[in-house]
Amino acid sequence: MGHISHDAKALPLTAGKTIFDYADELAVRVPTSCGRTGLCHECIVEVTAGGENLCAKTEAETFLGEDYRLACQAAIDNTAGDIEFALLRSHPQILTTSPEKELVLDPVVRRDGDKVLYDGEVIDEYRGKMYGVAVDLGTTTVVAELVDLETGKAVYLTSFENPQRFGGSDVMNRISYDGGPYHGELHKAVINTLNQELREMCRRLEFHRRMIYEIVVVGNSTMREIFFNLDVQSIGQRPYKSSVEEEYIEGKRTTTALVEDARKLRLWAHPRAKVYAAPLIASHVGADMAADLVAIDAESGDESFMLVDIGTNTEVVVRHKGEFLAASCPAGPAFEGGGIRYGTPAVDGAIETVRLTDGGFEYDVIGGGEARGLCGSGLIDLLAELRRAERMTPKGVFADKARELTIVESQGITFSRLDASNLAQAKAANYCGQFIVLRKLGLRPADIDKLYLAGGFANYVNVSNAIEIGFLAPVPAERIVKIGNAALQGARELLLSERKREAIDALVKRIRHVELETTPDFFDVFVEGCQFKPMPRE
Repeated sequence: MGHISHDAKALPLTAGKTIFDYADELAVRVPTSCGRTGLCHECIVEVTAGGENLCAKTEAETFLGEDYRLACQAAIDNTAGDIEFALLRSHPQILTTSPEKELVLDPVVRRDGDKVLYDGEVIDEYRGKMYGVAVDLGTTTVVAELVDLETGKAVYLTSFENPQRFGGSDVMNRISYDGGPYHGELHKAVINTLNQELREMCRRLEFHRRMIYEIVVVGNSTMREIFFNLDVQSIGQRPYKSSVEEEYIEGKRTTTALVEDARKLRLWAHPRAKVYAAPLIASHVGADMAADLVAIDAESGDESFMLVDIGTNTEVVVRHKGEFLAASCPAGPAFEGGGIRYGTPAVDGAIETVRLTDGGFEYDVIGGGEARGLCGSGLIDLLAELRRAERMTPKGVFADKARELTIVESQGITFSRLDASNLAQAKAANYCGQFIVLRKLGLRPADIDKLYLAGGFANYVNVSNAIEIGFLAPVPAERIVKIGNAALQGARELLLSERKREAIDALVKRIRHVELETTPDFFDVFVEGCQFKPMPRE
């Protein structure tokens, strides 16, 4: 008899039982709000092995890709084989904090005696607390923070893997998916999961959802528009602009910021709560980068800086002598484990640092325990170590023409030429964004007074190793500042300050966007960027 397993716990199979039935017995919390009828589409799981032992997909599951099922619909058909399943909401190492700043509180939601006002209009009686929620909606991960609007203090923080993964690992795949017969499913997935977290906040802190009066959302252009259930097809084709940006360019809007009723989006908040989305900069450079600029007070001082927010879609902004240039780099998911045979997100079991010694490879594993694969910071270390030891050429060719290297023999974890090639292309996208924007402004890396690195990936990476393989511009180390989850920090500030909203709206209109692919020598720069060697300093 076969077994069904989740996270190393297993039970014997019984024909006709669903994955959801087994999740109950294994004490696995699977979200649902439809009574397991297949209507809500919240209980999506990934079947990592043995999918052929389940019944055929039901009509309710037709929107899902090959390895994904609704737990309430996927019933056991063959009890002789084994089945493994995983929740989409695993627990990755998500950066949730960034340095807090003292702020002058100026929220749109204010209290006047026993009245709660939104933008001057009375929307409720004061209930003892006024909360807002700041959301950093990443392609891979989502972070949400509950903020007391009267004190400005964060009181609850939650993070989870973006549940839209079934639609693809990068924005272009999700755009394609959303343009197909299942438009709206990605929107439902993220709304359902965020609501689950909002309910948990209310339960744990024992307050009513009617005390949540505003939600601020930041994310790249695709993630933001999907959250608001807007058509994103125009972002996937030249000139890569959302319908909101197009309307702004045509003069039909005065801003690319969005404000919507929380009720219309079916969000777990006060019925008259609003959802505010920070403005877009241009094309794929979205509201998350706008929030980053808020977090670093981008208009203060006169230094030349480069801000790099590293992720599936890396974004770059450079300021020099009052001029701002921006670019987006479609790096893809390779440095988050996608397309790498033993690649993995930064979860427990991921190798996060690597050192090459005479005896082989030494490494550190997130959470301790046995290694399961290599996450992005570990992959950068590995590439840098192989280059230093001349075990790999700049073009990714291994010594002695080997096709594969053994990293952890006991676990069978290897690193191949194909892995190196996939990482080279992802690295080249990051390289192009930084190199071309600097060149457009006539700057060398040494001319940059501050290099700000934003996001979870950047926070954990070894900067000198990243520079050595050409992943980051060779800015002097003492000028490099890791600023953590700046997008969340910026979202919190926008939640607490109407003046900051007005300021960032004005700033994004001044930023000039560089479309990398239209640069005359883009292909030559990309090919150079594919090599594992430092970016030119001059």
